Amino acid sequence: MMKKRFLLLSFFIFFQISNAQVATIYTISFDEAVHHEAVIHVTFKDLMTDEVEFRMSRTSPGRYAIHEFAKNAYNVKVTDSKGTILKTTRPNPYTWKVSGHDGTIHISYTLFANRGGGTYTQIDETHAHLNIPATFMYMPSLSEKEIEITFNVRKDLNWKIATQLKHLKGNTYYAKDLQYFMDSPTEISDHSIRSFKVDGQTINFVLHHRGTETEFDAYFENVKKIVLQEKAVYGELPDFDYGVYTFLACYISNASGDGMEHRNSTILTSTRSLANDGIKRNIGTVSHEFFHSWNVERIRPKSLEPFNFEAVNMSGELWFAEGFTSYYTNLILKRSGLISEEEYVKGLQGTFNYVWNSPGRDFFNPIEMSYQAPFVDAATAVDEVNRRNTFISYYSYGSMLGLALDLSLREQQLNLDDYMKLVWNTFGKTAVNYTVDDLNQTLNSYAGKEFGNHFFDNYIYKSNMPDFKRLFLSVGIQLIQDTSKVAYFGVSLRDQKANNYSRFNSAAYNAGLTKGDKIIQLGNEELNNSSNLNDILSAYKPDDTLSLIYERYGETKETAITLLKNQNYSISLFEENDIKLKKKIKEHRTDWLAEK
Repeated sequence: MMKKRFLLLSFFIFFQISNAQVATIYTISFDEAVHHEAVIHVTFKDLMTDEVEFRMSRTSPGRYAIHEFAKNAYNVKVTDSKGTILKTTRPNPYTWKVSGHDGTIHISYTLFANRGGGTYTQIDETHAHLNIPATFMYMPSLSEKEIEITFNVRKDLNWKIATQLKHLKGNTYYAKDLQYFMDSPTEISDHSIRSFKVDGQTINFVLHHRGTETEFDAYFENVKKIVLQEKAVYGELPDFDYGVYTFLACYISNASGDGMEHRNSTILTSTRSLANDGIKRNIGTVSHEFFHSWNVERIRPKSLEPFNFEAVNMSGELWFAEGFTSYYTNLILKRSGLISEEEYVKGLQGTFNYVWNSPGRDFFNPIEMSYQAPFVDAATAVDEVNRRNTFISYYSYGSMLGLALDLSLREQQLNLDDYMKLVWNTFGKTAVNYTVDDLNQTLNSYAGKEFGNHFFDNYIYKSNMPDFKRLFLSVGIQLIQDTSKVAYFGVSLRDQKANNYSRFNSAAYNAGLTKGDKIIQLGNEELNNSSNLNDILSAYKPDDTLSLIYERYGETKETAITLLKNQNYSISLFEENDIKLKKKIKEHRTDWLAEK
């Protein structure tokens, strides 16, 4: 009897201590979902100073720009534990300050939310798609304390809860601290779920869609192949918190296309259903986002730790974190058997030409391109920019660098998979945040100092490009430039008007054309709204000089334009009837692209 009493007393004390650690308690209700509104109540406890502040986040994990989520919160009411109304002040648009409390404050507010993607929140009668920073106020002084949240779901809509948060009981969930809470998107809807086990851990795929269960079954088989092939790159899965990883997919007409990685889950949104070719067209985001569960979520740049919810998050490592992940996105689809060799190689062409021919490399190297993320990663601005001439997406740039590094390593009988394993074991598995120099030194240790420093000195710290023609040839791929065709004109037209700034050193740029100019006549051809510029140019050859009549600010002008050679390349596999591939080249290609 004494032993039982001791155990009960110990449990009671443990419960009291554990419960005392929970300093933030949320409830959220969706009675007005039809109007895209939620009502949120939050209690902040154990407040140690008379004046405290609470706020809405300005950023969201996985996004690097500012997003002012406070703009959608209103009807804010604040009381103490006895219900006494407390006056708040607003030192800035996203912060509330309050004093005169009794150690606890209760807040209620209404949130408007209608964008279903990887950054914002969407509430309607189809679902409550919650990105946490866009939804919940928080108190910075309690950021290290535990959090509980109860979701008051719409039973009349058959809503169910899916999240990486720890389940406590009923509709109540738990996060160990603010960083984990903010990183835990939640999908509440009438969704379906599929699961499978890998090495004792559970992979869940939650799908909110209007398709059939048969379509979902077929899609999930593809998801399983991707999970296993990505595991093969690193040799193991991460240790997911609570032993579970959850895909949160919304393939519905009112969503916005997106994908956003989180530590133990990912958001996947698309307006495409799984019908027709939707299974194939949606699967690429699955490949990209799950690879992030290693690269960027656990192989973590030092510049992103801890994630700052009050300012932009700038990182010089996104060419690796996002770019190398982008390289593996389609490579994994090929290794999983979801696309053919021809499809994979053809898919390289657009990204290669974009990166290779971009004038942006004259201004920024991959690290500096990564610094641009706060300006381009779903950032908003109303002034025009010249990014077309100065910026290369770190996704695309890093993807081509990942390809170049992989093929270069394979010339040395090494490969990028094993380098990624080494980075994983050195930084990801040990939870040591890395810098660019760390990546350099790790490559030196894997492939030799001469090789590693050459790659970083030329292609990371500088903006040179590798010898892709040689690298492609090593795996039986031909890179061909047809200079007999007229090059890209330099601007695209909409209703005869140049709808973007002329690309540096293009025919249009050299002729002095700029955005907004209306082209009236090119050579002997008068243009109208239905004119096809490419069809007109096809009648001419490189180096031909034509007269050009255009209108700028209501004034008609005339100049001459000299057409240039085509700058784009085609990328294709050598066919057996075109060239007898050596056995060694065939083996290299197979080792690169085959299932692992």
